[in-house]
Amino acid sequence: MYYPEELVEEVRSKSDIVEAVSRYVKLQKKGGSHWGLCPFHNEKTPSFSVSASKQIYHCFGCGAGGDVFGFLMNYENYTFPEAMKELADRAGVQLPDIQEGEEGRVREKRRARLLEVNKEAAKFFYYQLRSPIGEIGYEYLKKRELSKETMHRFGLGYAGKNGEELVRYLQEKGFEDEVIKEAGLAGYSEKYGLRSQFWNRVMFPIQDKNNRVIGFGGRVMGEGEPKYLNSPETPIFDKRRNLYGLNFARTSRSGNMILCEGYMDVIAMHQAGFTQAIASLGTAFTEEQAGLLRKYTNSVYLAYDSDGAGVKAALRSIGILREAGLSGKVIDMRPYKDPDEFMKALGREAFEERIRKAESSFFFELRILEEQFNLSDPEEKTKFHREIAKKLCSFSESMERENYLKAAADKYFINENSLKGLVERYAAQTGLTRPLERPRQGVRKKDPKESIKRDQRLLLKWISDEPAVHQKIKQYISAEDFTEEPYRQVADRLFGDLEQGKYNLAAIVGMFEDEEEHRLAAEIFSEDLPSLETVKEREKAFHDVLVRVKENSYEYFANQLTESADALKRVVDGKRELELLKKTHISLESGKAIDNL
Repeated sequence: MYYPEELVEEVRSKSDIVEAVSRYVKLQKKGGSHWGLCPFHNEKTPSFSVSASKQIYHCFGCGAGGDVFGFLMNYENYTFPEAMKELADRAGVQLPDIQEGEEGRVREKRRARLLEVNKEAAKFFYYQLRSPIGEIGYEYLKKRELSKETMHRFGLGYAGKNGEELVRYLQEKGFEDEVIKEAGLAGYSEKYGLRSQFWNRVMFPIQDKNNRVIGFGGRVMGEGEPKYLNSPETPIFDKRRNLYGLNFARTSRSGNMILCEGYMDVIAMHQAGFTQAIASLGTAFTEEQAGLLRKYTNSVYLAYDSDGAGVKAALRSIGILREAGLSGKVIDMRPYKDPDEFMKALGREAFEERIRKAESSFFFELRILEEQFNLSDPEEKTKFHREIAKKLCSFSESMERENYLKAAADKYFINENSLKGLVERYAAQTGLTRPLERPRQGVRKKDPKESIKRDQRLLLKWISDEPAVHQKIKQYISAEDFTEEPYRQVADRLFGDLEQGKYNLAAIVGMFEDEEEHRLAAEIFSEDLPSLETVKEREKAFHDVLVRVKENSYEYFANQLTESADALKRVVDGKRELELLKKTHISLESGKAIDNL
């Protein structure tokens, strides 16, 4: 959805970044900025800065940075339209309808109605659990050692003794039968009429990442079947593309996610403080769910059941995680079946220890594979070693593959060169990967581009801090002299705004939709200027960085010189401006002129 720049700026100007960030991070004012612990990486000393005057944030630890839109997009994993809507709602700004055409409006209205009926059903189940009707469900949850706070946090409820009560309640609330059916809350039969399939069950509302109820899971009380019953798929509920508990886990900032098998495992983990726990929704872990996890973490711990079915599910999930580019480790639950049992028996500290000792997915696969071979038999042992070599071929990165090769050779007492030979043979036969290459030795050279980027960043920061200097240098330098992106785009916008007598740093940062460019733009305005005592020292430092930027520009265009008249003129003009600039003194005191040396 495209929003006019004027509308974006209106929402930005009415959304104070300090107030917005304070909803998620405890900030303390120090000097001209507010400081707190960065929500994007683990730290003990605050390095996360929010500037009220510039309306941007920057972490000096991990480099995260941006405007108020960027913060919400980073923290909440919102798209830009989602961040725009959230901030507009808070600021009381009316946004245009994002749907195009009548069909889109009908579809959006239908989705909104399904979310409304699910929300009302969740309320019904919630209050049923806490009434005399729900006593059986409440006692069950108490026996599972869930606190009132945990039950409330997850919105746990109870579906009464028959399926008519929910339908009647929703009808009284004004919901049409077709809406109730489409939401998956009831079905129609000639014998019973419209009746819910959810009855005599403890209910688990399933929420999307934005805390909206999109479906339900129900655990039967007693010996009924099925033990767990989930909502069918609907226009708002896709089991393959959602994860139970993700609405909480995505803001845990733990650096990892813990993937469980069931609702109760997730809830027990959260109650114990492991708020990064999530679970698939009554189906095997899917590629779509792995893609969803990749938005929040690179590291996933599997906390599956320790029985045969759990091991099989873990092996399948490992492959999906690897395909998605995610690092996977397996937490050993033994001698307990699942995280819920483990937590009740041994508690949080013991589970933390299991996390620290979690087995890499590669060695977990090998351990399970090892059970299929009799390693006291030389022939069987050779077959096992061949299987190790085949699995090593699954690593596309040579350095990672070599590290695992060494580790596997040590663990299973295999000659490293022999194992390497097997890997190279299978790699050549199957085309799975290239033969291993040892990293070349030598001193890593410093990238000259880094100093160029720093000079361009520093000059932009200096101009933004002291905008009056732009009028004094514009005859010598233009946006084209900033040869690196996104610095050229920033310079173009900044210089254009200064010519009009005003500029907005947050709006400049907000130009960039790409996450990396957004971060780099924010970093410019968070750069520290040289700390110098005298005006003369500051003026020399400013002149030096200005000359370096101009010198790089001249060399850049000279190296790309073509026979066109425009290209030749640019180089000639650049040379003349550079020579003149080297002889020019630029005063940083307001009102002072520029004098030739």
